[in-house]
Amino acid sequence: MPTLKAAGLLDVDAGEIVRPGILHVDGDRIAGVGGPPGADVIDLGDTVLLPGLMDMEVNLLMGGRGETAAYSPVQDDPPLRVLRAVGNARRTLRAGFTTVRNLGLFVKTGGYLLDVALAKAIDAGWIDGPRVVPAGHAITPTGGHLDPTMFAAMMPGVLPLTVEEGIADGVAEVRHAVRYQIKHGARLIKVCASGGVMSHTGLPGAQHYSDEELRAIVDEAHRRGLRVAAHTHGADAVRAAVEAGIDCIEHGFLIDDDAIALMVERGTFLVPTTYLADGMDVSKAAPELRAKAAEMFPRARASVAAAAKAGVKIAVGTDAPAIPHGRNASELVALVERGLDPLHVLRAATVNAAELIDVTDRGRLAAGLLADVIAVDGDPLADITATQRVRFVMKGGEVYMEGGRYRGR
Repeated sequence: MPTLKAAGLLDVDAGEIVRPGILHVDGDRIAGVGGPPGADVIDLGDTVLLPGLMDMEVNLLMGGRGETAAYSPVQDDPPLRVLRAVGNARRTLRAGFTTVRNLGLFVKTGGYLLDVALAKAIDAGWIDGPRVVPAGHAITPTGGHLDPTMFAAMMPGVLPLTVEEGIADGVAEVRHAVRYQIKHGARLIKVCASGGVMSHTGLPGAQHYSDEELRAIVDEAHRRGLRVAAHTHGADAVRAAVEAGIDCIEHGFLIDDDAIALMVERGTFLVPTTYLADGMDVSKAAPELRAKAAEMFPRARASVAAAAKAGVKIAVGTDAPAIPHGRNASELVALVERGLDPLHVLRAATVNAAELIDVTDRGRLAAGLLADVIAVDGDPLADITATQRVRFVMKGGEVYMEGGRYRGR
């Protein structure tokens, strides 16, 4: 039974660093905290132990080295996309993120849920990566955000997507789309409830699905025990999504005080992806998209601060590869820069994220929970940038990085 020994250990609930940090591991679980080290000690020096971090919005099947973002939706076939995900999953794990939500494809796959396959391969130990909670295909209306409209004007008919691949209109079709994702292994549902910064048609905050369609999506998912995440920017669209019973708002860049108050009342989560406003490279985007980003990003910086101050439940998410995979901790730093205190942010990346995905087996360093543990260089309560200096990664009791060197496959 190995013992991890470090300078300190974060007690997420107490909000303090316990010194020294002693953690006993048995198999894939934490056996105990504190007490004398055992015979098999992994000495991590001056580092501080944290629960494995969680990213609630990634797309591991996109981005990474060598991608030509504008054309990858038509250039990458499903096998190539899965192979691309292998490197992205490894980078994410190496950055200290041991659980992620993969929030939906918008590419031609023949209906196959590639992120479900990726999750199974990681769980089987074939490849290294975080635990993946897959959403399958994002559900969006024709011409909506994540319907690949960037080709429509110059090449009509390119990349047509089916209902099974997430393009759904009307109550009957959205119910079918949700049922299809669930049938093939999705563990949450992603819906596009408004436009987006990179949408090629329409206003970014405009509501895309009708109230009736949103309620149908939520009804189908909730009856099967799945939660629903909604890409939503505009305040009216946020209110409609929350009223429909959506569990989590992704981005929420244009939310107002009324939408924030409703989210607090209903207990709706916000995954703000606020680092996008600082780190997303839009230099090669179309002029109209760059103009949209210039308008929205300053408002995004302010909206997350207002939401957090009002008491909205925040969970960390990056929207990688909108920022590069492996730089996930940049979101934690950005949240502190917006005015959240480091403990609030660390909870957003651990216990809040665990609540959002409805699990109780991770998010804390406590006996009986999964041995998902990282060690960082520095005290993250005093300096959140310590989360960008990961020196040790353990997932399920298996060591993937030690001394800053990757030991995985």
